[in-house]
Amino acid sequence: MTAKSIKYWGCEYSDSSETRFRLWASGQQQVSLRVKGDTIPMNPTGSGGFALCVANVAPGSPYSFILADGTAVPDPASRAQLGDVNGSSQVYDPNSYAWQFTDWQGRAWEESVIYELHIGTFTPEGTFRAATDKLSYLAELGITVIELMPVSQAGGKRGWGYDGVLLYAPHSAYGTPDELKAFVDTAHGLGLSVILDIVLNHFGPEGNYLPLLAPDFFHPERMTPWGNGIAYDLDPVREYITDAPLFWLREYHLDGLRFDAIDQIKDSADTHVLIEIAERIRREITDRPVHLTTEDSRNVVYLHPRTEDGAAPLFTAEWNDDMHNAAHVMVTGETHAWHLDFADHPEKWLARALTEGFAYQGDRSPQTCERRGVDSRCQPPVAFVDFIQNHDQVGNRAQGDRLISLIGEARTQVLQAALLLSPHIPLLFMGEEYGETRPFLFFTDFHGDLARAVREGRAREFADHDETVPDPNALETFNRSKLDWDKLNQPDGEAWLHFTQQLLKLRQQAIVPLLANARGGTGKVLKTAPGCMVVSWTFPQGTLTLALNASDRHETLPDIAGETLFAWPDARTELHPDTLIVRFAQGETTR
Repeated sequence: MTAKSIKYWGCEYSDSSETRFRLWASGQQQVSLRVKGDTIPMNPTGSGGFALCVANVAPGSPYSFILADGTAVPDPASRAQLGDVNGSSQVYDPNSYAWQFTDWQGRAWEESVIYELHIGTFTPEGTFRAATDKLSYLAELGITVIELMPVSQAGGKRGWGYDGVLLYAPHSAYGTPDELKAFVDTAHGLGLSVILDIVLNHFGPEGNYLPLLAPDFFHPERMTPWGNGIAYDLDPVREYITDAPLFWLREYHLDGLRFDAIDQIKDSADTHVLIEIAERIRREITDRPVHLTTEDSRNVVYLHPRTEDGAAPLFTAEWNDDMHNAAHVMVTGETHAWHLDFADHPEKWLARALTEGFAYQGDRSPQTCERRGVDSRCQPPVAFVDFIQNHDQVGNRAQGDRLISLIGEARTQVLQAALLLSPHIPLLFMGEEYGETRPFLFFTDFHGDLARAVREGRAREFADHDETVPDPNALETFNRSKLDWDKLNQPDGEAWLHFTQQLLKLRQQAIVPLLANARGGTGKVLKTAPGCMVVSWTFPQGTLTLALNASDRHETLPDIAGETLFAWPDARTELHPDTLIVRFAQGETTR
């Protein structure tokens, strides 16, 4: 990919000279700009590009691109929207926000305890400003990293965020760009890192005018589960996609990004677009650590290499769905869909995921009958982000059931303790810290034929479950998914919160110091039985052992040396039902 002299996208505001507007519209012969009440023809720049400079444009001014037939469309690289995704874009002054914590240096990855939240349902108001008011609560809890579900402008006022179409604009329903900056700034002042989930594999179904502007933005012969694949090999497309991650990191001072479903990003260029993105970020942002995580069903490690000193020159870590799926099957007995791969001895798959990274490392999948994954034993524990629930695993259930509603409080606590005390990077889904029982449902805000298609598609997806699926477009479905903050004032919520806080404190004291120099190949499975496993990891400082029994049977505990760091539900020395014991032995071996 050679350097380009022509930029194809976006509005560059200037307070001292002309503001530049750019657009790639290879499917249009002419394009005009509507701004300040005038409609002005734009100048072709070659290769389908158009540009125009306009003097004396004030921040906040609405603007649109006007096609030859009179159709008005927003800027695909809009930095802010006046209203919804179909309306006018707004000129934005990137210097309008005065950052307070400019000395923020970030946090080391091994310190990470990730808290995934959805801005629209995290608070009753569902805004950046309201979420900012909750940040001190998360810092006091012991969270170190906030992961925002996607916030790019999408169709409607509510949705998960994975149907974004204006990849550079924060969703106007959540607030302004400056309010998002204030959220990040406040987080930094409290010692919290902020990671944003971004979607570079598809565009949503409403408000996506790119097929009209530039049909060749997409590969008609290449499909994803959500529509036509993106033509990453074209220069203007590649610029749009590769600039977006850098934009969010720089403009919003973010500490990292999570890349959604990268297995659906197919690129024929010599350097894959994902590698180009990671290399650019590592090369261009050097003033703070930047953490890049991926979601990828293929179980690959080539995107997550480590240098001799343990640094990650490309991506930092991978979401470990295998760990979740194995744990879920072990405690629920559910074996439908992707859970079928873990139906046979799920405790063995879970033990392998915890000690080696992936469960599937080239093994044949019963669900697809194909082999999946590669050997991941070379990866350090911090190369994997583990969770026992997240937006996908809860929200993709028909009723949005959280794990506590499926298996009860005692067993959920055992799994949560194991999650937070393993050497992998843990992720909590919002509300999990206090035992939230409200569902997190699949919700959208579409209308007309699109709303009907989504509603009917959701119903078909669960047709064999013999249950009524909530209408994704109903406001009630969205409101039911909001956190119940009143639960924190109830005894069970207070107890859960204290439980989580104590675990996080112990993690920072006893687990995190082991991780900075941790390498791969140090995990070992000591025992498995139905619903039970005992595993260990050896570090230069000593050996950490975790024994978990999530069954209804008593199991014998292997002879394990070391100090007991944690035992739940009390100071137990045997593996009674719903028990977790964690020990640490100084030195590199246990007896």
